[in-house]
Amino acid sequence: MTIHKEGYKSILISAIIFAVINLASFRLFSPSMAWLTWLIFVLTLGLVLFIISFFRVPNRKLTQGSNLVVAPADGKVVVIEEVYDEEYFKDKRLQVSIFMSPANVHQNRTPVAGEVVYNQYHKGKFLVAWHPKSSTENERHSVVIRYTKGEVLVKQIAGALAKRIVNYLSVGQKVDQCTEMGFIKFGSRVDMLLPLGTKVNVKLQEVVKNGVTVIATV
Repeated sequence: MTIHKEGYKSILISAIIFAVINLASFRLFSPSMAWLTWLIFVLTLGLVLFIISFFRVPNRKLTQGSNLVVAPADGKVVVIEEVYDEEYFKDKRLQVSIFMSPANVHQNRTPVAGEVVYNQYHKGKFLVAWHPKSSTENERHSVVIRYTKGEVLVKQIAGALAKRIVNYLSVGQKVDQCTEMGFIKFGSRVDMLLPLGTKVNVKLQEVVKNGVTVIATV
């Protein structure tokens, strides 16, 4: 396991806060209140460990195949339905959505190999990530990758806690399957819009892993 580059600053800040708070509590509280010093130590240590865990990037054996659509995110499948896409395709698509809790790995990967033909950031709200309107009203970053079987749109969507979406791709860029495409901080959602008729290999509420779980076969 490694730590994602997006986490270095957050981990450093949390470590400094941890040190300052605990040095202050050690100096301020008398020996008779040692229990309070230990309580503060445990709570602040837990926060630091949570921050470190949030930015973890586990070592994985990635799944690849030209006829496979691989999960772009860790989390739970919360939507599998036919929708009308207003943003890019202007027609009906099959939407598969993955909800990422704060405990999930938040690195995002490309589900297919191909060329980035669309990349657009949208300002928006911060509704809870499982809200039906979060897909079209929340802050989000949309990317379309053209591959041998067609095109797939991937949306990185901010949630109630997520306040920063990072996307590393650009239009014209050629990407391999499972290339790192970005990172979302502190709870969020990732949508995929696939061609109608795509065979979906996952079920609602199924837990998936980015770069590993096969979402669909095309």
